[in-house]
Amino acid sequence: MTTTWRMRIELSDSPGALARVTVRLAAADCNVLALQVIPVPGGVLDEIVVRAGEGVLPADLVDIVRTEGGKCVGITGADMRDLVDAPTAVLRAAGMALSDPDKTAEALRQVLAADAVTYGEACEGQVQLGEMVARRGWARFTQVELARAQALLDLLDTPAPTMRGMLSTDGVALVLRPGSDSDEDAVAALHARCSMATLFNRYHSGMRTLPRRWLHRLLNPPRGTTVLAQCADQVVALGQLIHTGTPDCAEVSLLVEDAWQRRGVGTALLGALASDACAAGYSELVAWCLPSENSLVRTAARAGLETTTRREDGLLRVSIAPRGRALKTPIATVIAEKTR
Repeated sequence: MTTTWRMRIELSDSPGALARVTVRLAAADCNVLALQVIPVPGGVLDEIVVRAGEGVLPADLVDIVRTEGGKCVGITGADMRDLVDAPTAVLRAAGMALSDPDKTAEALRQVLAADAVTYGEACEGQVQLGEMVARRGWARFTQVELARAQALLDLLDTPAPTMRGMLSTDGVALVLRPGSDSDEDAVAALHARCSMATLFNRYHSGMRTLPRRWLHRLLNPPRGTTVLAQCADQVVALGQLIHTGTPDCAEVSLLVEDAWQRRGVGTALLGALASDACAAGYSELVAWCLPSENSLVRTAARAGLETTTRREDGLLRVSIAPRGRALKTPIATVIAEKTR
């Protein structure tokens, strides 16, 4: 049974008003565990976390506030997380979202003390935050809370190069990193080392040498991002995430050097691209493969990503859900960190 409650109260602007409420709570064998003052237009709200005495119900707490001329504008059950001060809670939530973009909605829920944060369009009584919707029934959101939430989203949207370390299945260390113009020679060399079959599966055409004019677009796609897998001084794989024009959909593609295939590199690369897709708000990744080629489907399965397939225009259309289940036994170890 819940015995700890989070209350938001409006009190008269007079000395000792809050002190009188706490004295009455103490007389009812209730203990105030935390206090926060929230600025609102025309005054402030006092938020207190109260551990109720034996037999004290939420209605009793509301009556205590009213007895001192106050108004309880919201009450809900509380847990230990509500005892953390707001700046600490926001920092913890930001750290969680930065380390795992899939947890952005949960981070916002914690910052807002919301009942739920989901992706979609806001209805009456809900708040729109980018592509997400926040809902809270026990009290209205304040402008201060919404400003904190927006600051968190701004932080997550700030471009920063992401470096990811990984181990191949046979224990070789690689780095996954964004591509840049300085990688043109390394990417050209990657293509030169790939077999005709590997290049045909990627580009669906018989090519041996990558035209130089393609390199810039490969490394700086106008509507997407490119991630490279590097071992020592060689780029051994390349993955791309390209916006298709549909708001929630992006096209994904992989090229892994023959010698590095079936060693977990493609799995880690696809997992990294899926994480980037989640951070960008995409709900679907699409890849186009030859009808006889199912290696990408197997790679997605190893990365814990669900897929559906269908034939379209003579190719196999692979639809990948970027918010996949967690792998029980990861093929590659991927450690993501934001670089300063």
